[in-house]
Amino acid sequence: MLLATVTLSAGQQSAAPTSAPDGRSTLRPPATRPVRGARIDTLTMIHGNALDSANGRLAHTVVRLRDARFGRIVDTELTDASGLFEFRAVDPGSYIVEVMGNDSSVLAASRILNVNAGDVVSVVVKLPSKAPSFAAILGAIGPPAAALILAQAAASGVAAVVPTAPVSPIE
Repeated sequence: MLLATVTLSAGQQSAAPTSAPDGRSTLRPPATRPVRGARIDTLTMIHGNALDSANGRLAHTVVRLRDARFGRIVDTELTDASGLFEFRAVDPGSYIVEVMGNDSSVLAASRILNVNAGDVVSVVVKLPSKAPSFAAILGAIGPPAAALILAQAAASGVAAVVPTAPVSPIE
């Protein structure tokens, strides 16, 4: 259980007189008492790892922390040689971590991270994989193989679209 110390104002508790070593009377400041349920100001942190689409580390890459509620950029960091980053002293709220490209475009974003006071939240931000297009696959295997694949698809009942003359009248 976390306890915080709260100082009561002078109206709530009076200062108590004490005796100094030389016999003079002095006033001691109001006492403090722990309050249940109050949190101590502790370090709130978001840390994580930036990965490429093949789970390789993204070393020396810019990552930024965006407030999900208002869209503003809260902080910007550079990943270390292992792709690790850390945002310290984050206020409670909802955030998104973004991996940035060299052209300042957002390459990847984390899920929404909800941070409470005193939390330490971990996140992995991974670049999306690039699936090759169908045309790229056919281009990589060459025209004869592509023709064979298309012929097999047609024989299996897969419909093909062939460009024809326009159907709508042109005025």
